[in-house]
Parts: sequence; C-alpha cells; structure tokens
Amino acid sequence: MSFVIAQPEMIAAAAGELASIRSAINAANAAAAAQTTGVMSAAADEVSTAVAALFSSHAQAYQAASAQAAAFHAQVVRTLTVDAGAYASAEAANAGPNMLAAVNAPAQALLGRPLIGNGANGAPGTGQAGGDGGLLFGNGGNGGSGAPGQAGGAGGAAGFFGNGGNGGDGGAGANGGAGGTAGWFFGFGGNGGAGGIGVAGINGGLGGAGGDGGNAGFFGNGGNGGIGGAGAPGANAVNPGLAAPVTPAANGGNGGTSITSDPPPNGGNGFDGVAVGQAGGAGGDGGNHAANSQFTSNTGGSGGAGGAGGDGAPGGNGGYGGNAQSSLLNNVGGNGGAGGAGGAGAPGGAGGNGGSGFGSSSTGGDGGKGGDGGIGGAGGPGGNAGATSSAVTATAHPGNGGAGGAGGDGVSAVGTAGAGGRGGTGGHGGLWIGNGGDGGAGGVGGVGGSGAAGAVGGHGGTGGASTGTAPITGGQGGNGGDGGAGGDGAPGGDGGAGGDGGGRGLIGQFGAGGVGGAGGAGGAGGAGGDGGGAGVGGVGAAGVGASGQGGAGGDGGDGGAGGKGGAGGSGGVNGATGADGATGAQGSNGNTG
Repeated sequence: MSFVIAQPEMIAAAAGELASIRSAINAANAAAAAQTTGVMSAAADEVSTAVAALFSSHAQAYQAASAQAAAFHAQVVRTLTVDAGAYASAEAANAGPNMLAAVNAPAQALLGRPLIGNGANGAPGTGQAGGDGGLLFGNGGNGGSGAPGQAGGAGGAAGFFGNGGNGGDGGAGANGGAGGTAGWFFGFGGNGGAGGIGVAGINGGLGGAGGDGGNAGFFGNGGNGGIGGAGAPGANAVNPGLAAPVTPAANGGNGGTSITSDPPPNGGNGFDGVAVGQAGGAGGDGGNHAANSQFTSNTGGSGGAGGAGGDGAPGGNGGYGGNAQSSLLNNVGGNGGAGGAGGAGAPGGAGGNGGSGFGSSSTGGDGGKGGDGGIGGAGGPGGNAGATSSAVTATAHPGNGGAGGAGGDGVSAVGTAGAGGRGGTGGHGGLWIGNGGDGGAGGVGGVGGSGAAGAVGGHGGTGGASTGTAPITGGQGGNGGDGGAGGDGAPGGDGGAGGDGGGRGLIGQFGAGGVGGAGGAGGAGGAGGDGGGAGVGGVGAAGVGASGQGGAGGDGGDGGAGGKGGAGGSGGVNGATGADGATGAQGSNGNTG
C-alpha cells in the first residue's frame, strides 16, 4: 500500500527547479532560432534552394512545438507554486491556535493575562468590566453597559502595544465606565462611557456622569471623556381629588315658623368639617313668617351659611331663605344662605334658594352665593331667587339669583427637575508624543414639571319668577363664578458641567474642554379654569311681564406662570458654558362662562 504526502517546502522547491529548466530551454531555443529558421541556399540551383527551404521549415516547426511546451511548463510551475502556498496556509492556520495557546498558557498561568490577544467585551446590561488585552499585543475589551442604577463597566487595559477598551454606558441615573489605558509603549486610550439618563427616584433624578477617557502610554492619544446623562424631567402638578367620605359635620338649625316675631329667626350656620373627607354641614333654613294680619308687612328669615368642608370634602349647602306672607302689604322673602367653601380638591357648596314673598308689593329673597372651590375644586352653583305673587299691583320685585362660587386655583408644580450629569475628563496623551482627549459634554438639564389647571367657576342662580296678572319683570339671574388660576410651572434642571480636557504629552496638544450642558426648559404654567355659566333671568308675570335679565358669565381664570429655565452648565477647562434653559410657556387663560 502506497502513501501520498504533500510537503509544501518540497513542492515549492520542485516548482523552482522546473522554472529554472524552462528558462534554460527557452534560452537555447532562442539562440538557435536565427540560424535554423532562416537557412541560406548553398547555390542558386533549384536543388540547393529546396534543401535550404526544407531545413528552415523543420526549424520553424520545432520553434512552434517548443513554444507550446514552454506554455505547458509554465502552467505546471504555476500550479505547483499555488498548491504549495495553499498547503502552507492551511498548515499555518491549523498550527496557529495551538501555537498561540502554547505561547499564552505560561503567561496566563503565571501573570493571569495572555501574552497575545484582545480582551473580552463585558456583557450588555451587567456593568461588567472589559477584559485586559495581551501583555505584548492586544486591545482591551469594551466595558458592558449598566442596568438601571448601575454604572457602566470600565474598558480593559492594553499591554505593550494596543488600544484601551471603551467604557460602557451607565444605566439610568448611573455613571458611565472609564476608558481603558492604552498600551505602555504605543496605543490610544479608550473613550469613557456616556452617563445614564436621570430617572425620578434614582439619585434624585440627576443624570449620570460620563466616564473619564483612558490615558495613553509613551506614544498615543488619550481617550475622550464620556457625555454626561440628561437630567430627569420634573413631575407635573396634579390637583388633589376627593377623599373617602366620613360622617359630615352637623347642620345648622332651622329658623322655624313665626306669626308674631318679625323677622323670624334665621337659619343657623352649618359646622365646618375638620377631618379629612368630612363635608361641611348644611346651613339651616330661615324661618317662615305667616300672616297674622293683612295690614302688616312680614319678612322671612335668612338661610344659614353652609360649613366649609375638610380636606378632600365639599362645602355644605346654604340654607333656604324663609317665606313671608300677607294679603295686602309688603312682604320680603328671606335670602338664601351662602354655600360653604370646599376643602382641598373638592367643590364648594351650593347657595341656598331665596324665600318667596306672597301678597301685594312683595319682594322675593335673593339666592345665596355658591361656595368657592378648594384647591383644584369647582365653584358651587348660586342659589335660585325667591318668587313673588301679586295679583293686584305691578310693584312686586322678584329676587335675584345668587352668584356662582369661584373655581379653585390649580396646584403649582414643585421640585426642580434633575440636573444633567458632568462630562467625563479626557485622558492624558502619551508621555512623549500624543494629544490629550477631549472632555465630555455636560448633560442637558431636565424639563420642569407643568402646573395643574385651575377649576371651573360655579353657575349663577336663576332669577325669581313672578305670578299674577300685573306686568312684572322677572328677577335677574346670578353671575357665574370666576375660573381658578392655573398653577405655576416648576424650574428646569441645571445643565451638567463639561469635562476637562486631557493633558498633552511632551509633543502634542491639550484636549479641548467639554461644553457645559444646556439648562432644562421651565415647566409650562397650568391652564386657567373656565368661568361659570350665567344664571337665567326669571320669568315675568304670566302674559304681560318681561323675563328678567340673565346674569354675566364668570371670567376665565388666568393661566399659570411658566417655570424658570435651568442654568447652563459650566464648561470644562477652555470649554464653553452651556446655554440657559428657556422659560416655560404661560398657561392659557380660561374661557368666559
């Protein structure tokens, strides 16, 4: 059984020898071509001429055959040469890992680092540092990015020749990793990782600082500092809401009915709520006055005011005005009580209705004013006016509707948005020749939170109606309450400071300082609340009287002021200062009711 081997060195040597033989044959053929392909005739006779032509044709045929043989020879040599190279490359590839492992194994065992090779990259989301490069040749691995709140991994260092690895980007609110150091003799420092974006609840919403750039060795440039992370935006203001209700405060007592006392007792005021979620007590109804003579003027008692609500609870409703009755003379109905103010986040109470007047030249009581809303709470509606009834004269006066309560102002945003993170410092250039790395730019400050919207004003009460045959005009409707003002926006966060540029080597340039981060924009002011709707005028006497005039709609609330923009961050050494943030937009005014 025969064995076939292929040794690249032997194949290459055989190809070289064949090339030498080809060159020698070609030289001999070229030397003989002139004497053999153009043989001169020995004499002028036909026989001599034919003999010379015969020898010349044989020589020409030989030269053609030699040219074909030379081409074949060249192809054989080329094939052998290519095959020898392919065999050599394959053997080198197969032997390379084993050889590199054999070389690196002792250094790894003794020093903990290979002699030749690049460091491994850190896994993303772990903050793992990049592996160091080989002691002789190799680049450092890049650091892994951090999880939220976790700093990015540092870049791995190079050995004698090589570049440092780049630092990993920081997770939310965390710093970026530092760039790896360059090779001791030659190489470039790694760039620092970018700081993470600020997140509320992590490090006060501050953006993470950028990682510092890696330093160079003897020859090379330092790495650039990482960019600072942007600050977290401020929280928007939110108006408080209603609290879970508890037992309301006590109501005011009613005035009762009287035929002798004029006016009769007024209704008692409702008690204020003191606990969270405790509504104000309702005002008591004013006392009624019954006729004890057709020749006396009577007045109804006024309704009591509603109590103020506790935090998160509505105000109490105002009590109703008492009725007055006499067949001939002036009678005045009692005015309705005012509604209680609402607690924080709750509406005001409704105004009480006015009492009615019955008899000649009577006057209806006015409706009570609606209670003002608490912070962010709607205004209470005004009470309806009392009616009148006079079938004989046209001098009755229906009451006017109560004004609606004002809407509560919106809550202003509190707390400043997060500041931008500081830019990383540039790495130092090579000790002999090299430029310093540029400082990283500071992070942008966060946008301030927006103010909350003002609440809507209460509706005006309805004017009093009149009954009878005389031409009496109905009462005027109450004015709507004004809308609440919008809350102010919060200031924007300050921009982060730019990183300093790295120092230069003996020959080289200093790194440029990082630009300071721009200040965050101020928060927008809250929108003003809409004014309350106008009250409807009362209806005139049936068939002959005109309807009363409707009340005016409430004015819309003013929009809140925009927050102040954050200050721009200071630049690194020789770096420019960042621009200040813009002032937040003024909130829009509310609509008129």
